Amino acid sequence: MDVVVEGLNYHVEVFGNGFPLVCLHGFTGDFTTWLPFVEEWSRHSKVIIPDIIGHGQTESPDSLDFYNIEAVAHNLYKLLDHIGVEQVDVLGYSMGGRLALTFAILFPHRVRKLILESASPGLPTEKEREIRRMNDVKLANFINEHGIQPFVDYWEEIPLFSTMKSLPKSINESIRSQRLNNSSIGLANSLRGMGTGSQPSWWGRLNEIEIDVLLLTGKKDNKFCLIAEKMLKELKNGAWMICENSGHAIHVEEKEKFGTIVSDFLNT
Repeated sequence: MDVVVEGLNYHVEVFGNGFPLVCLHGFTGDFTTWLPFVEEWSRHSKVIIPDIIGHGQTESPDSLDFYNIEAVAHNLYKLLDHIGVEQVDVLGYSMGGRLALTFAILFPHRVRKLILESASPGLPTEKEREIRRMNDVKLANFINEHGIQPFVDYWEEIPLFSTMKSLPKSINESIRSQRLNNSSIGLANSLRGMGTGSQPSWWGRLNEIEIDVLLLTGKKDNKFCLIAEKMLKELKNGAWMICENSGHAIHVEEKEKFGTIVSDFLNT
């Protein structure tokens, strides 16, 4: 269904009737990221899957103000009000994990449990954020100048996704096809407005989170394993699981295991 929030059209899919679970995809993804898990998770959860602004069938406005990660979290709050759910579990992958964490920090009363797959609280110093912002702007300009296909060609080759090359060709082709359906403006503005360099650093506020938090990382994704190790020290009720045969995209690389881990965490 489509929901209008702050004048923007958001696309959201809803399945099941249990305790609400909001699933937030990563950069270049859309709601289809989570469809392989709907059958399992909808047995215990009302699965709510929005296309994040700039992605999928949700609008891709020109104004960067809409892409500020705190503004997006506020819109998610209003989206859930429209759907008629109060407290929710939240699962976020990569960019979606940063949004999930932002939502949990800004609106702690709305979140029961939090699952962060290959996600970070942002960059700790302004110098790091400035360097990252500059790099994200360069990549956004590349998208604007060359279009989606050359960008996806580049994105598929970054080291973060190197472990996905061993997956069946059909899986990689499906992911590529989905990425190519995104909007140039939406992806470019997401980099500029929601990139790791643009968001606030939440490192100093992790200790405010009272709820249970599950961190998931792939053993082959050393960068995010180090981030999770540091996060765990700051969280009051955090747990960390490492998936041995995965890189960054655990939900793709170890799909069955990922689905079970999420179900088990939500049902305990």
